Amino acid sequence: MAWPPEPWEDEVVIWTPPAPEESPWENARLLIREVVETVVLALLIFLLIRVVIQNFRIEGYSMEPNLHQGQYLIVNKAVYRWLHPPQRGDIVVFEYPRAPDRDFIKRVIGLPGETVEIRNGSIYIDGVPLDEPYLSEPTHGNMAPRTLGPGEYFVLGDNRDNSSDSRSWGPLPEKNIIGKAWLSYWPPQLWGPIPNPNYSFASSR
Repeated sequence: MAWPPEPWEDEVVIWTPPAPEESPWENARLLIREVVETVVLALLIFLLIRVVIQNFRIEGYSMEPNLHQGQYLIVNKAVYRWLHPPQRGDIVVFEYPRAPDRDFIKRVIGLPGETVEIRNGSIYIDGVPLDEPYLSEPTHGNMAPRTLGPGEYFVLGDNRDNSSDSRSWGPLPEKNIIGKAWLSYWPPQLWGPIPNPNYSFASSR
């Protein structure tokens, strides 16, 4: 025997109680909770999207040659609510004032407080001619000066000879505007943002 003897050590065993088995009811409760949370989250996302954007299908030819029959757009409903009012040149989707259950699409030409006039097809804003680079065909017709009130917009179709717009039914109330035509997504070859024109006047404003 070796001297001095090595110290003697007891072996310590720590007992761990077995984990309790989860009951089928507990598993079902957790599963139901996860499903409910997922559904609620999806519903909140859906409602948020509906507040911010809306899809729109063009019916008719009033916005030719820039927008076409059957073209699908995404409408930005948030921009006018929280960022800024409609701007000249914006293409807007709105509830038709004479039949609010119908949605129309036109371009904003005149803003609140401005006087709009049409002479031989040309638009005049406060007596100054407006250059419209998006028109591909000569325009015709005349309209006596109309002064827009607060919250009123003068809207026209780009296809002036085939459009029901402010020339016939008057100014568009701001409360009828749903949103701004923001993005084209169908057909695929027309995918992309809706451009805004750069206007120029015959004289500075």
